[in-house]
Amino acid sequence: MANPDFSIIIVTWNALHHLKTFLPSVHQHSGHNSEIIIADNASTDGTSDWVCENYHEIRVVTFDKNYGYCGGNNRAVPHARSDNLIFLNNDVEVTPGWTGPLKQILDSHSDIAAVQPKMLSWKNRRYFEYAGAAGGLLDRFAYPFCRGRIFDTLETDEGQYDYEADTAWASGAAFAIRKDLFLQCGGFDESFEFHMEEIDLCWQLWNLGYRIRYTPDSVVYHLGGGSLPAESPRKLYFNYRNNLKMIWKNSAPGTLAAKITARLTLDMISLARFLAGLKLKECYAVIRAHLHFYRSIPQLTKQRKNLASRRVTKDDSLVLAPLSIIRHYFLAKRKTYQQLPGLEIDGQSD
Repeated sequence: MANPDFSIIIVTWNALHHLKTFLPSVHQHSGHNSEIIIADNASTDGTSDWVCENYHEIRVVTFDKNYGYCGGNNRAVPHARSDNLIFLNNDVEVTPGWTGPLKQILDSHSDIAAVQPKMLSWKNRRYFEYAGAAGGLLDRFAYPFCRGRIFDTLETDEGQYDYEADTAWASGAAFAIRKDLFLQCGGFDESFEFHMEEIDLCWQLWNLGYRIRYTPDSVVYHLGGGSLPAESPRKLYFNYRNNLKMIWKNSAPGTLAAKITARLTLDMISLARFLAGLKLKECYAVIRAHLHFYRSIPQLTKQRKNLASRRVTKDDSLVLAPLSIIRHYFLAKRKTYQQLPGLEIDGQSD
């Protein structure tokens, strides 16, 4: 296939059970104009042999060790023949025609860098899925949430988000992106390891003057929780650490000190709550996250200067919503996106 519509990259590590469940739908519904690349992070469960035996047209790229989500995807991209990439988790079921709307949006809007499909739960198919739902957003303190999912509250899909809209970030579980822009950003930041690397990437793209889009016309079902369980202290560590890192890298000039001060204060409040509840593993995770972040500041500052030299936006108003999601969710008890004040339904006319 000389120039496929998409190169669909699926990173995997010892997850043959997921591939046996989910790869058939990707193979069946991705059309004749897309290529599928399995990026195998040195699996020992027979992944490569099974794919080669059962799907001769799927390419398998094997690595010498487990490079994780970021490293596996970064190393697979040079093997992609298409100008457009789709990063897809190995636990995602796709639906008929799912690539068409993604391609149509990228072809029709040169200023759109990436597109996310509607993401529903594979286990509870009437509900949105945690990782991406109907597109990701960030509050004023860079806490992530989604249309259809705020913290642990998942909405049922009743068509309430069946409109195209700009969104702050696209979920790494399933999104399409222009290959040249992905490479221009240096790919995923491998220092993130797990979690929020796609948010960091999308924030960079907004700063470069591009948009991120959500479409309900493409639908996928995500199992989720495959890499780290939601309650895992290790996941907590990555979330706290990587959130601070992306704030330092991407915040607009003149706003960094205020954002970091606010986040450090909120993180200390979280630490106090964990301590009061005798959740010692969670306390340790937060402390470790901060210590790692402080040690990373010299390198993050170098990255920030490099990114700032290419930045075209003056502030973060296109990325950060003008509210505190913590205040609205925990104090005002507003549990859904539609209950949040001051957030317009944007971009429906595009």
